[in-house]
Amino acid sequence: MLQDSQNILVGIHDVSKSYRRGSQRVPVLEHITLDIAAGEFLAMMGPSGSGKSTLLNLIAGLDKVDSGAILVGGVDITTLAETDLARWRAHHVGFIFQFYNLIPVLTAFENVELPLLLSGLSKRKRREHTAMALSLVRLEDRMDHYPSQLSGGQQQRVAIARAVVVDPTILVADEPTGDLDRVSAEEVMNLLARLNQDLGKTIIMVTHDPRAGRRAHKTVHLDKGVLNGAAQNSVLL
Repeated sequence: MLQDSQNILVGIHDVSKSYRRGSQRVPVLEHITLDIAAGEFLAMMGPSGSGKSTLLNLIAGLDKVDSGAILVGGVDITTLAETDLARWRAHHVGFIFQFYNLIPVLTAFENVELPLLLSGLSKRKRREHTAMALSLVRLEDRMDHYPSQLSGGQQQRVAIARAVVVDPTILVADEPTGDLDRVSAEEVMNLLARLNQDLGKTIIMVTHDPRAGRRAHKTVHLDKGVLNGAAQNSVLL
């Protein structure tokens, strides 16, 4: 996918991040610069502790940089106050986690509807959006089931429906197939590929799984907090 300045959705500019361990500074990311095009499906790979999830959290506005800038849709999220950042996340970021993070006492429908409760939509509109999201992941016949009544793959599809129900600017996925068997993992990756190809969703995914990584348009590798380059993928359908 060709990138030009008008097509860049996420711009990461000279970003560094460290954490404190007692009096010691522990660097996690060092001078990361990366552009992600609108409609791109990007996989971030690397060994444990390489900084992949930290970078994902920075892009999603879940953590703050030490230095540098991250622009999403032209907004420098590193300059936003906490309240504004929370509001930005609610409207622009869909989260997909390894362990689903579903609320066990809520049905699939109620879990998916949850992000819409602060949206200002009427109850009728919320139900329409929720039903549409569950239909998108082909779980309309499971909407009244609780997480404990669903397989791991079905729970992850509910989590994906919850992530897309607000029509976010970006989808961020942290090891979305890490807790799934091979068949369920393939179903989830097919769904993510469909969201990207058919709906044009920009997806940024952290994964250890080479099969999942090959489904992305492009793969970037991090090692010890340093970006080691990018490779264009021949997307497997």
